[in-house]
Amino acid sequence: MQYIWSPWRMTYIEKHKEEEGCVFCDAQAQPDGPENLIVFRGDRAFVILNRYPYTSGHLMVVPYIHEPSLEGLDPAIRAEAIELVTRAIGVLRKVYQPEGFNIGINLGDAAGAGITDHVHLHIVPRWTGDTNFMATLGQTRVLSERLEDTYFRVRAAWEE
Repeated sequence: MQYIWSPWRMTYIEKHKEEEGCVFCDAQAQPDGPENLIVFRGDRAFVILNRYPYTSGHLMVVPYIHEPSLEGLDPAIRAEAIELVTRAIGVLRKVYQPEGFNIGINLGDAAGAGITDHVHLHIVPRWTGDTNFMATLGQTRVLSERLEDTYFRVRAAWEE
């Protein structure tokens, strides 16, 4: 079964922009599981699946503190975030065997941030040829597994 998602219909994020609160702060207040998608909690930051992934295994590292930019974070938080990115790469290599990664931070609307008030780092596994006509012409992403399946696979590998 394939999961099809359109990146131009980000209703979840748009809904939360209109509401009070933050999707990341809301997620960290919930128990971990496929509902909040948090796969690991560190001391200063956590790792969560992107609810609207670019590819299967698209993770984000998010500081617990609600801060819009890197320069507002304590150096210890930034250091832990980079260590979690590094660990996430290892987990994703084990689970998905990607051929490469995009690692990025979008700061502000002009940079393409979907959530501007809570800084977060993206880890996107990539494969040669993973951009195809569906994404280019159909403006639709095709994922090879359900988000819940991704959650359980990544969480299990993280715990090993």
